[in-house]
Amino acid sequence: MRIGGHRLREHVRLLAPLFGFVAAVWALRAVVWAAGATKESLWLRLVSVTLAGALSILLAAIMIHRRRFGGYASMVASAFLLMCWEQVLIVAAIAFGALTHTQNVYSAPEFSFGESPWAHAAGHLTLGIGSGTIFGGVMGCLLLWMLRRADPVAGGAK
Repeated sequence: MRIGGHRLREHVRLLAPLFGFVAAVWALRAVVWAAGATKESLWLRLVSVTLAGALSILLAAIMIHRRRFGGYASMVASAFLLMCWEQVLIVAAIAFGALTHTQNVYSAPEFSFGESPWAHAAGHLTLGIGSGTIFGGVMGCLLLWMLRRADPVAGGAK
């Protein structure tokens, strides 16, 4: 399967550092929670997987532009892949908490809106991926469009 002239494997290779960044923030957030941070803690608010996912989508737009790696279809595919990764990490933490009957930052009741762990996980896999891809794709395409207007040579336009 080709997206924007590149295989899915090439997209994953391009995004590998961003996958690592999101995973590092995910792990850091769990460590900060385990160290005793509360919901109101500044550290817990700063270490946000959602913020890391949004930032990674914007960085992906910059990478796609600078490397002349496809176009808007590649941007939307990148947003989808990054959102899937982000949400799968969160769901894994929720499932771990549910299966071991322990609480972590991802399975804590104050972050699950009173839902069961499995409903919470399903919400991440449906609404999280869907809305994240739509919003991230729009923002990424808008940034890619602005970058191509500002610097058409790097974007491959003639």
